Amino acid sequence: MKKFIRIMSIVLTLAFICAALASCGGEKKIKVAIVQIVDHSSLNQIRDTIIADLKAEYGDKIEIITKNANNDPSNLTSIYANLSDVDVVVPITTPDAQSAKAAYANTGIPLVFGAVTDPVSAGLVGSDAKNITGVSDYFPPEQVINMINTLQPTAKKIGLLYTSSEQNSVAAMNELKALMNEKGIKYEEASIVNLSELETAVQTLISKGVDALYTNTDNTIASAMPLYTGVAHAAGVPVYCGADSMVADGGFASSGVDYVQVGHQVAKIVEEILGGKSPSEIPYQTLEKFATCVNLKAAKDAGITLDQTILADVTVLVEENGTSHFGN
Repeated sequence: MKKFIRIMSIVLTLAFICAALASCGGEKKIKVAIVQIVDHSSLNQIRDTIIADLKAEYGDKIEIITKNANNDPSNLTSIYANLSDVDVVVPITTPDAQSAKAAYANTGIPLVFGAVTDPVSAGLVGSDAKNITGVSDYFPPEQVINMINTLQPTAKKIGLLYTSSEQNSVAAMNELKALMNEKGIKYEEASIVNLSELETAVQTLISKGVDALYTNTDNTIASAMPLYTGVAHAAGVPVYCGADSMVADGGFASSGVDYVQVGHQVAKIVEEILGGKSPSEIPYQTLEKFATCVNLKAAKDAGITLDQTILADVTVLVEENGTSHFGN
């Protein structure tokens, strides 16, 4: 009888374990954390594309955690401190990636960044960054100059606006200014520390007689495009941008980054790492294709008329009546 009771106890224990395993799918879920510095269209495109691609690949086997620092870099430390039980961390933008590097330096957790303009100067490449790889949103400054020359050949002076605390913006603007100096192109520049300074900065540049304004893939300013373009368009000055999402949010034109493509590339790298590759085996990637897109409503608001021959070579992202094709 005792032997029978022992056997039944073992059987019941095994049955309980099997039931528990069945209830949770029989295996531990993959965990991927995506962290972004602020909520705006460009970064949301990257996040949403990564989620869609990973869900399509792994289905219910993956759990994706999303976090937002609400444009406060000091929040990143606590966010990462509470994301220790994950298989891969995806920091979107430079400050996210730099904070993640510090947080996971001795953990072995792989980091796959997205939308870091200059990974080298940001310290995300090298012997102390072997657990890090990702996708850069760098694009050559020649693209900016060619775009403005094509769409607004009469523009003589360009206003450059960026956020001084964003390393990616500073690096990109320094490179653009160096090329403008080399080519003898006139420009004025203004930087902001936070959004409370944006309206004044735009008005200051306009008062200096700029014919156009340009902002690269600047996260702070991208989150406030309606304010930016509202001030500029009231003065008849178009706003050129570094990303199509910024055009969708009111900018005039962009010959820059397709953030859906960034998301696809990031997701592919994450899949490679989950498949067993080390980040050190995967060099960081850049984008190879750049497309010029325009917002015809913004053109009208800023008093810009585009020749039909020009329109044949660009993508109309927003129609004159405000109809948007963004994300389609």
